[in-house]
Amino acid sequence: MNKVLLTGRLTRDPEMRSLASGKNVTTFTVASNEFIGGGKEKSEYHPVVAWDRLAEIAGRYLGKGQQVAIEGRLQTRSWDDDKGARHWKTEIVASHVEMLSGRKKKDYEAQQAADSLVAQAEALGEAAASEPIAEASFDPGTTDEDDEEIEEEVTAGAAA
Repeated sequence: MNKVLLTGRLTRDPEMRSLASGKNVTTFTVASNEFIGGGKEKSEYHPVVAWDRLAEIAGRYLGKGQQVAIEGRLQTRSWDDDKGARHWKTEIVASHVEMLSGRKKKDYEAQQAADSLVAQAEALGEAAASEPIAEASFDPGTTDEDDEEIEEEVTAGAAA
């Protein structure tokens, strides 16, 4: 049986490509640690490949440093380079990827930048909005009448 279960952190942001055939492929590397005697750790780096819809999701939502659990299989590819030398690469072909940590680092940086702008505005004496402006949104659990009420509330709140 060829099955891999791996937990680790991404060493860099995933790279997503679309092939000429129309398929999407995303590659990334996951680092795992093995604890050896004397309180030391040994890191291993595992190349991972995801295809199609899983590739789109991994490319969009994963980022460097995120902790993930990967389920998949091992695959070894071989090819000849321009000089005729044979090369091999063993990688994990992911069938399931689970995000174990929260949002990716870019999201935290964006939130920190937004908070910084608010702090700068307050320092300059600009009045910060006490409440964010509500947006009309689609909720599949509401009726058209509910959506109309929400829209009226948002319009009334913006006029105030």
